Amino acid sequence: MSIAAIVSLVLIFLLVAALAFYLIWVVVILHRAVDTLGKVTFGVRAIAHRTEPLGELLGDVNSNLTAVAGALEQLVADVSEPAAKAS
Repeated sequence: MSIAAIVSLVLIFLLVAALAFYLIWVVVILHRAVDTLGKVTFGVRAIAHRTEPLGELLGDVNSNLTAVAGALEQLVADVSEPAAKAS
């Protein structure tokens, strides 16, 4: 085998090794990205789950606050009546 053939084989081996290393590195980076995206997806689903019942809860709170507002208006009317009669 001539020296040119040996040099060519070594260069081809180095090229294939560099490409293999690069592709393995890309696989590692993509694996990390998939792991991170999985964590983000889990977090978004957890947030969506925790904020889901707010519609029903806010309806109850609104009805309770309407009752409180009515009671406060009645209280103000009751307190204002004696003051108006005394004048």
